[in-house]
Amino acid sequence: MESILYEERGEIVKNRLEEIRKAKGIKQEELASALEVSRQTIGSLENGRYNPSIMLAFKIARFFNMSIEDIFIYEDEN
Repeated sequence: MESILYEERGEIVKNRLEEIRKAKGIKQEELASALEVSRQTIGSLENGRYNPSIMLAFKIARFFNMSIEDIFIYEDEN
């Protein structure tokens, strides 16, 4: 399941954070603690209500030992 984080002029950023987190058996609270953010931040990311800073995107990717592009998907519909 992908969440749409950003949409403007046919450009869309989606994420797979919830899918990846659940597949690894990690709770939102555990991920939030590891990333030093609130559980609400993780929930907002997963629901597409929050666009992460580049620093947070890197932290998430490093936590899961993945590239940013494996978690955050940019689509240009133009």
